[in-house]
Amino acid sequence: MTRNKHPKKAIEAALKYAESKGWQVEVGGSHAWGKMYCPYNDKACRCGEFCITSIWSTPKNADNHAKQIIRVVDHCLFQKPRG
Repeated sequence: MTRNKHPKKAIEAALKYAESKGWQVEVGGSHAWGKMYCPYNDKACRCGEFCITSIWSTPKNADNHAKQIIRVVDHCLFQKPRG
């Protein structure tokens, strides 16, 4: 089943990026447009603190919110190459 698109293009692009990395996006919630869930959801990953991220429908700056979404995905301990 496909999800609804986010009204802000920058945020929608960031959500597609997150989905390409395995993150699950669910639309709906009390104050947020939706939530994004890490596919690993492991306590070792920063105590699960960043395993769920809220997606705002009308952020003050959509470009910054999109960058924040990408940063959360890219800084996942399980996404980073280990060296």
